[in-house]
Amino acid sequence: MRLIEDLKVEHELIEQVLGSLRAFVTARLAGGGDPADGARFMAFFRRYAGDFHHDKEEVVLFQALAERAELPADRGPIAALTREHRRMGVLLEALEARLGASLSSEEDRQQLQTLAVDYSRSLWRHIDAENSVLFPEGQERLRRFHIRELPSRPMTAQEAAAHEAGLALLALYPPYHDAEVHRGDGCVACPSFGTTCDGLEREWWTELEWEDMWERMSSD
Repeated sequence: MRLIEDLKVEHELIEQVLGSLRAFVTARLAGGGDPADGARFMAFFRRYAGDFHHDKEEVVLFQALAERAELPADRGPIAALTREHRRMGVLLEALEARLGASLSSEEDRQQLQTLAVDYSRSLWRHIDAENSVLFPEGQERLRRFHIRELPSRPMTAQEAAAHEAGLALLALYPPYHDAEVHRGDGCVACPSFGTTCDGLEREWWTELEWEDMWERMSSD
């Protein structure tokens, strides 16, 4: 499905620019980095990751899963991932305020570091959940309803400018690799699992899928 392939490619860039953001924050805390680049990072995450990428997920993919594949929108993966979009938007607003601060106090410096780590780790894990659970499982369920394509769209001028800014920032700030962030595939790696979502099987599986699983387990 072209839309999902597009979303995966967009994830790759977003992941890299998250690493660049972390490198930029490290530089700022060490007295380096161009403070003006903070606004460029914010434009990338607001216009490209938010207005372009997240909008296509929610308005096109999530809506199709709920309305055309008859999956619940008020609970389970769709609701959990939508809530994560909102939470990360709040984090981004707080991060923007700190990126524009003077960083003259230790409290300002510590809060900037904490927000950058929280935002990047949250978004990295969110991407894992979408790539490994929502996209493949959602595509399969859409196919059951004979839906093999969903519309994508080109970037607006603002979104394209934010995309180009992201590429430029990658060259200026080689992405930082966070060895402490726990990443992985499947529901167990999703930050919402066990809190606001009980996982794919409990939330999306039909009785036939459960019966098939028990039959396969009993035959082993």
